[in-house]
Amino acid sequence: MFAIARTELIQIFRNRLVLVTSFVIPVAISAFFIYRHDVFSQVGSLGYIAAIVMFTVGAFGLYTSTVTTLASRRQNLFLKRLRSTAESDAGILAGLVLPATVIALVQVTGILIVLSAVVGTPDNPLLLAVAVIATVAMMIGLALATAGVTNSPEHAQVTTLPVSLGVIAVASWVGITGTEELAQVKRLLPGGAATELVLNAWNGGAALSDSLILLAPTFAWVFVAVTFARRMFNWEPRR
Repeated sequence: MFAIARTELIQIFRNRLVLVTSFVIPVAISAFFIYRHDVFSQVGSLGYIAAIVMFTVGAFGLYTSTVTTLASRRQNLFLKRLRSTAESDAGILAGLVLPATVIALVQVTGILIVLSAVVGTPDNPLLLAVAVIATVAMMIGLALATAGVTNSPEHAQVTTLPVSLGVIAVASWVGITGTEELAQVKRLLPGGAATELVLNAWNGGAALSDSLILLAPTFAWVFVAVTFARRMFNWEPRR
């Protein structure tokens, strides 16, 4: 697994498209939100900024790059060759996904640290870390599911749009309007419960037990996504 991850990490730094989606876009958007934090905190809250930063990195840096990577490795038959080795299917996928996951976690951590330095520390950093990990797990699951219906790296530019834009739209909706109205609907949408969890972690004012319950919808999406991935993922190009 780690040998695959090391090879994949090298490929990431050689691929300009992945570099742009993994580094440039998330960092640029996050920098803009932090720079204009006074405006966005009035629109939503400081927790809203943290949630948008987290989902920007998760959607573009992790989700999109993972789908693109898996589609590319399938197209050039690299996935097929890996299955002829002693590594298990789970180990192969873990090795391919690990570099993007680590990069995304480092990015989110670094950007949130900068945000904390600019606007002040979150009310509950540990709960914020739990929210980040849950979101990363959800985005990986969604990436595996989307990769099952993505034929090529070019096709990934289309297939990833609904989820990547959708989770950011949901995060914006929940972050700006809160969950006083349509709470159940917002929490059941992908990213809705995770956004509320970030809001509670950063802004405070919510009981810990009420916040931890929000992990259930997020991990439910992980389960649904992985279930779809197991049924739809292909190791060889479609003929």
